[in-house]
Amino acid sequence: MMSPANPHVLIAGLTTRPFAASAARAGYRVTAVDGFGDRDLRECAEVISPRFESGQNYDPGAAAQAAASVPAYLAAYTSNFENYPAAVTRLAQGRRLLGNPASTLTRIRNPIELMHVLRRFGLPLAETRSRAPGASSPRVSWLLKPRRSGGGHGIQRWSSGQPVPRSMYLQERIPGVPGSASFIANGSSAVLLGLSRQLVGEADFGAGPYRYCGSLMAGRGTPLFPGHAELLQRAAKMATLLTREFRLVGLNGLDFIARRGIPYVTEVNPRYSSSMELIERSTGVSMFEAHIRACSGTLEVELSPEATVHGKAVVFARRDIEISKLPEQSGAGWIADVPQPGERISQGRPICTVFAEARTAEACRQKLGARAAAVYRCLGARVGQAA
Repeated sequence: MMSPANPHVLIAGLTTRPFAASAARAGYRVTAVDGFGDRDLRECAEVISPRFESGQNYDPGAAAQAAASVPAYLAAYTSNFENYPAAVTRLAQGRRLLGNPASTLTRIRNPIELMHVLRRFGLPLAETRSRAPGASSPRVSWLLKPRRSGGGHGIQRWSSGQPVPRSMYLQERIPGVPGSASFIANGSSAVLLGLSRQLVGEADFGAGPYRYCGSLMAGRGTPLFPGHAELLQRAAKMATLLTREFRLVGLNGLDFIARRGIPYVTEVNPRYSSSMELIERSTGVSMFEAHIRACSGTLEVELSPEATVHGKAVVFARRDIEISKLPEQSGAGWIADVPQPGERISQGRPICTVFAEARTAEACRQKLGARAAAVYRCLGARVGQAA
């Protein structure tokens, strides 16, 4: 395969808008196979949305099949393709794959294998098991998680005696602050791009328990966690060790629970992650360009983040709604993933994404909450209730 003069990239995933926009800004022609087909995605990409065409939920296998006729030389993916290695293989047929191949995904997305690797390296981790603990086990609080996890969907507290289906696993519940480390890798080395603090299960955004609903990212000198400097050092070491073990390439994310300066690993997302959009917004560095360069072996990237906190939050519907309008639309710069007029959104599904900037993490979080409230008001709900 030879690269054409006018590079055309196929990007597939449940939500592709930020990665597609990054590629478009870098000069690529983009076709997106997306689960939502939002208005602002259509401003930067040609869109295929199997969910709307079939009336079914987004399925990576069906998405890869829908993309088969797209004449793109390059292919990349976002969530939740990492849980479907066969779909990634199909997506890559006849194309150059930008990202981790199916063989890597099969290993690193196996929570039990990941735990064994982390333990072998002596790295801190949330204890993980595929079966219920015995009655003689120490008292540990456990979470029941789907093996094909994504964004906290389907996570619940585990009760003693509750069965553990083969499609799920148990993970130790560790008190602390949830976060993510973003890094680029070339199969043998890794460079940490930054740490973000995750917003999880927050009522202001209509998110259910354990559901990811946003991220905060700060420039240098603005700590987001207790023991922030130690977390950075440990996360960088983890990224390098995992890259060498699993031969990771391109953009990757490492989720953890921060406690006393120690990141306890919960999972690895071997693809572009939601918080990476904030790196691009704060530094101006193209995450798509960083991804494609890393996949070619180059890890050089100069980041000069602003001395402010950048945040994003996903606003979820608290009841079934029909979209009429949203405040300011996407041109305001603080709202994205804008649904189509007349689109019906079920309770618990995302409505849109809001952004904010502030000097401190708390001020940024408050501004995100105010902008989510503006979305709810615009859709006909009073503050304290929700659309």
